[in-house]
Formats: sequence, C-alpha cells, structure tokens
Amino acid sequence: MKGSLPGEETSFHETSAEPHTASVPFSHLSLELGHLYMEDFAEGPDRLRRHFAAVRPWADAVRAGLGPLPEGRRPRISTCFLVDDYFSRLATPAELVPPLLAAAREAGLTIDYLARESGCAAPDPAHPGSAPLAESVLHRLVESPPPGSTGFRPPVGRTGWLTNGRRTPSRRTSAALDASDVWQPPSETLARGHSVFMDVELFSGTEEDRTWSCAFLASVWQLARLGLLRDNGRAVLIPVAQDPGGFPADWDALPPVVQLTPDAAPFTAYGTCSVLPGRFLPVEHAVRVVLDQVQLEPDVLEQAARRSAAEGYPLPAGVVERTSYVFPPGL
Repeated sequence: MKGSLPGEETSFHETSAEPHTASVPFSHLSLELGHLYMEDFAEGPDRLRRHFAAVRPWADAVRAGLGPLPEGRRPRISTCFLVDDYFSRLATPAELVPPLLAAAREAGLTIDYLARESGCAAPDPAHPGSAPLAESVLHRLVESPPPGSTGFRPPVGRTGWLTNGRRTPSRRTSAALDASDVWQPPSETLARGHSVFMDVELFSGTEEDRTWSCAFLASVWQLARLGLLRDNGRAVLIPVAQDPGGFPADWDALPPVVQLTPDAAPFTAYGTCSVLPGRFLPVEHAVRVVLDQVQLEPDVLEQAARRSAAEGYPLPAGVVERTSYVFPPGL
C-alpha cells in the first residue's frame, strides 16, 4: 500500500496496480555500420568489402567526435548492423552472416549487434502474445495539425500516410462557380522561410495483411536503439547472445537482435549515428518526420534524461535531435 506525506491529502492505492517501467542500459552512442538490401548481398563478398572499406574512415571520425564527456569518463560506443530480411530473403543467415562479419573484420571494424529488420515489424518473441512493435508505434503517433486545419483528413491509422504539414487541398468546386477556389501549395508546419513538405507512407494493404514501409520500420529501429520502446513497461528487442553452434538456416530462428561481441557496450544508447548509403537519405528524412510525431511514455523519457544527466551527458529534449547520420559518397 502507498500513502501520502504528512500535511498532504491522504490517499491509498495498491502499488501492484502501477505498471512498472523496465530500465535498460545505455551506451553513449549506437553506431550503425550499414543497412544493406538482400540484392546487395547477392553481389558477393567484394560488395561487402567495398562497403566496409568506405564506412571505416567515417566510423573512426564519429568515434573521435563523440563528446564532450566529463573528465575521467570513457565513451561507451556499440556498433550494429541491420539486415533486411523483411522485404526479401535471398539467402539464409548461415549463408549471409559469416561473409558479412568477415568483410567487416577485414576493414578493421567489429559488429557488436546484428539485427533483423523483420524484428521491427513482428511481435517481440521474448513477450509471447505482445503486439507487433510497428503496430505499437503506429498507435503512439499524434499528428501535428497544421495551422488552419479542419480535421477533414482521415487519421494516419486509417490512411497509412503521415505528413509534416498541410497537403494541397483535394476538394474542388467549379472555378466558374467559386472564384475563391484557387490552387494552394502544400506547406511545412514549422517551415523556416520556405517549406520542405513531405508525405510519408507508413504502410500499405489492409489491417489483416499489412506491409510496413521501409521508412516506418527504420523509425522503429531508431526508437529501439535509443531505448525508448516498451511493451506494457517491459523492455523490447533485448539482445540475445550468439549461438555458439553458428547461425541458423532460417531467419525466423534468429533472434531479432543478436549480440556478437560478449563484452560489447549496451545496444541501447543515448544517441545514434548511422553510416548509410546515400539512397537512404530520403528514407531517413521520413524517419525524422515520424519521430517528431511519436508520443513516448513519460517514464521512459525521464529514465534516459535522468541517467544521462547523472553522467554529465545531458540529452536534447527532442528525440529527433538524438539521431545523426553520415552518407559517405560512393557507399
């Protein structure tokens, strides 16, 4: 039972009725060393070698640029790599992962955590019966209404589209009957001078047969790396140590996040940096639009803020500002 302090209005309630928000460990930075499609892997080991050779100098620069940290504190940086097993599966983990790790080692890089993109869409296997992670994030979207909006637009959960501003009006009357009915451009809600308007498709298909977009799964991936997702208070996508017997022949038999380096810094981190091919730039712009409109649990946000402040490493208030990117030329 819990009561109140002297001088306050007395109330009692069962503490067992309070949802517990699990804590997660934090690195200072989660450094993503790439995200390749199955078609990239199909090009063979040389494609992987070129990728990591291009990533290496930028990864070194990101490590060197982390800070500032209080005197005496060493940076905790973990590395990760996301494999697209959601949109296609041209090879098995047993065939694909060993050459991937070998190419990273050849470039002097270590992948601490290997993640499956389908893990961002499916229920967490650690929590049987839980909702798919993408579905839970979808329910947390709170659209930012643009100035002058009428509420005519259907909600994002029904349309599958999320925007950062006001779309061009689609309803028209005859120009001959209504002289005020003129074309209006779309506009960004928080534009600085000129608009950069974006309309992001989060999913396609019906609720029973839904396909999540790459941009939305990448948003879930960022939130997972930032340690800001929970399932009824429980931590999600907890890394599982690599099976000493090797990698399975079925992607579904591989945990969503595999810890490859036993003594690695934590998977979740106060901030993220992703070194990605330039083709992902529009995808990550869309990710920022999504992250700006996700309503996260206050307890989860407070945990990260309190822990980072205790380390003398204060966090930006906005989640978007905790993410960063490098798009090397030719990657």
